[in-house]
Amino acid sequence: MTATPTMTRTQTEDIVQQLIPFYENLTAAQIDRFNDFYAENAQFRDPFNHVTNLEAIKKIFRHMFVQVNDPVFTVSKSIIGEGDAILFWQFHFRFRGLGNKCPQCLEGVSHLAFAPDGKVTLHRDYWDAAEELYSRLPVVGLLMRGLQRMIRA
Repeated sequence: MTATPTMTRTQTEDIVQQLIPFYENLTAAQIDRFNDFYAENAQFRDPFNHVTNLEAIKKIFRHMFVQVNDPVFTVSKSIIGEGDAILFWQFHFRFRGLGNKCPQCLEGVSHLAFAPDGKVTLHRDYWDAAEELYSRLPVVGLLMRGLQRMIRA
């Protein structure tokens, strides 16, 4: 027995087409706009966080604007299903306070699931913290690159 989708592919695509510009143009002043797109009990998970409500999700994004300079998401591709979507993205930023002011870019993928009303109920980010972040930090990066050389076949 298969589950009946909560949304059609077309409905999901319409919502994703509204979400992409929201993510790509996000500023600290627009964090409260998450209310327009996310359910109150939405879950968010990435390599560092796992939260289960909208206020906690907004707190994570507020923290992002404190931790890094010039954060910008760019969505390069989307795969749309019936009630869920996968977004391929790049996160551009500059480290703050680490003496490394060079532009950085992390690549990742987000899985989004939607309630019948079109609000996000699950936002799961997949990205490699070791390769995409730790290896770029001044001291930790040196250790990570050395470890990678030792393990690499």
